[in-house]
Formats: sequence, C-alpha cells, structure tokens
Amino acid sequence: MKRISFLMLILLTCFVLAALPQAAASKYKIITFDPTGYPGGGNAPYQGTQAPAINAAGAIAGFYSDSVNVYHAFVRGPDGSFTEFDAPDAGTQSVAGFVPTPMGVLGGQGTYATAMNDAGLITGFYVDISNMLHGFLRTPDGTITEFDAPGVGHGYGLGTLPGNINAGGTIAGNYFDGYGVAHGFLLSPSWKFTVFDAVNAGKGPGQGTFTGWASCLTQTGLLTGWVIDANDVAHGWLRVPGVGVTTFDAPGAGLAAGQGTYSWSVDVGGQLTGEVMDKLGVMHGFVRDVNGGFRLFDARGAGKAAGQGTVAEGINMHGVVVGNFVNVYGVQRGYKRSWGGGIQRFSVKAAGQGAGQGTIPLTNNAAGQTTGSYFDDNFVIHGFVISWQ
Repeated sequence: MKRISFLMLILLTCFVLAALPQAAASKYKIITFDPTGYPGGGNAPYQGTQAPAINAAGAIAGFYSDSVNVYHAFVRGPDGSFTEFDAPDAGTQSVAGFVPTPMGVLGGQGTYATAMNDAGLITGFYVDISNMLHGFLRTPDGTITEFDAPGVGHGYGLGTLPGNINAGGTIAGNYFDGYGVAHGFLLSPSWKFTVFDAVNAGKGPGQGTFTGWASCLTQTGLLTGWVIDANDVAHGWLRVPGVGVTTFDAPGAGLAAGQGTYSWSVDVGGQLTGEVMDKLGVMHGFVRDVNGGFRLFDARGAGKAAGQGTVAEGINMHGVVVGNFVNVYGVQRGYKRSWGGGIQRFSVKAAGQGAGQGTIPLTNNAAGQTTGSYFDDNFVIHGFVISWQ
C-alpha cells in the first residue's frame, strides 16, 4: 500500500550502479509477525498484515485485514508486543472487492496506520461506512483525533489521505477534491492546514499532487512525492520550506501514461530516492543528491521486461536505500543499498516464490532496521522487520 505503480531509461551521463560490485554480505536477522488479533483475521489471498512505518526505537505501525476485509491499525513495540486500534468513525462493513480511489484501490473499510514518529504519534486514515477517506492522529495514550483537509471531496473513494508525520508532529499527505484530483497538504501541530500543488499537476480524476507513506517528510519540513500531469505521466517533486515546490525527472524517464519519475523518500540532508519507469515499462532505482544529480541503479537479478526491475522505497539518514526488485519470473526480493552503492539482496524465508509473491521492504530507520511485508505461497500478506548485525 505504500506504493501504487512505479516507472524509468538510463542515459549515458548517469552511473549505472548495477555494473558496480555488489556489497559484501553482512549478517542480518529477520522476524516475521502478524498482530495478536490475527487468529481472527483474514487468511485469504491479499488479506493480512502490512507494515509501512518504523521509528528510531524500532516500533512499527501498520494495519491488517480481518476475515471480512475490514482493516484495523496496530503498533508493534520493539519488544514484539502489539496494540491494535480503530478510528472511532471507521467503517466496519465488508466491501465486495476493493474500494477504488483516484490514487488506486484500497482493501476496504476500516483503519490504516501509515506513519509514526519517534514520540509515538501515529497518523493515517480511515474509510468510513460511506467508503470515504478521513485522516486521524493517534497520541501514545490512545487518543484519536479525526480530521479532513479543506476542499476535500465528498463521495465514494474521495477524502483525506495522510501518509507522513515528522518529529515535530507535522502531518503531510494528499487529499482528493470533488473531481477526484489530488492536492498536497501539510497539517501543523496547531491544526493549521497548508495546501499546495506541484507544477504540471493534472486536473483530471487520478491526476494531481501525491505523497507516499512513512518517509516522505523530514524533521526540517522537506517533503517529497510525485505529480501526475495531464497526460498521466509522473514527475518527482521536492517541497522546501520557504522556497516552494520543485519538480524533476530522472534520466531516461518514459513519457507514456503511467511512466515517469516517482519519488518515495527523503533523508534529513535532502537526498531523495524512488524509481523511474523507462519507455519499455522497466523500473530502475535512483538516488537524487541535494544538487539535483542522479545516480541510477539496478539490483542484480532484476528483470528487464515491462513490470520488472528495481523499486527504491526508503532512505535513512546514512544514505542507505531499501527496496525490492522484480525478477524475470515476477518474484519480488528485497535489497539494501549502501551509501557507496553496494547492494545486498535478501528474502524472507517464508515468502512465496511465484509471480507476484515475495519480499517487499518499505522503510528503514537510522539504525538500519527495515520493515515491510511479504506474500506467502497463498498470497496472504505478513509483516517483517530485519535488523542488520
């Protein structure tokens, strides 16, 4: 759920880091998990646990679906304990199939935790009984405050979609207006909204300004995401406080609908990571430095056909990137890319080995701990956390 679709081509002016030596293997420990309420949860294909957020202490926030496709949020403590919660006005009805939104599809009604800061503040959204989206903020004592961005549309699949919260308690995300167009927003700790649009933002349903989840907002207010233009092509953007929003394209980005540049994470120094889909529909990872320079990379074993390639999801304060790659069989595997460019691959032992299955790292913290999800042999989703030793 952290990602919707991601797309990129490599120009001669950029380094192709796949050609560099892979990183020397380092030891790691993977722990898999499902919330304590999961025995009553769903075990059907595409049901299960998704874990997009991890803070400096190793606490994890996410959500899981029960047997009737209603979603519930959770916090997993560093000791492995679980606290589960629901927004007061979250819907509890089973939805046949998925809830379509201008951004893609959601699993159903219920509560989705998407980000958590080091103080334990959690943000996310809930889908109500009418299948509208609303934001929430949960404090460590369990108090939940619900909110909607100004200008939000009212209707099926429309609403407010928070995805990030920084150390100071500022929340960032996007909302959909009455026409299904996405706009970015920031919500201060004093409950003041700032809304904005990136340059070239399209004005049709499913177009506009988007942010990802968990790692798109820094403590200094740097915020990144992607914009879908009038031709449905994606472009990255970076918002700098006091400066504004700058859009960019990674080298080799495709120009057809669904192709282009997707920016998914920003570190405290202003480095960005994401992926670019090229004109053939193949994905490649990138790191964009503070001066706007790009380094493109591919994990060894990544496929070279449409829908295959390398996806970059998170970057921490040390410049370490985590993500996944899709091989020629459509199986997903995880990787960690060091600041120097070395890549170490890994997989959860219980992950399925069929097309569409596998390991999907999402976010890493300063200590290098990485959280994410994996699909098993039956396409049931489970959470995991990996610690590097």
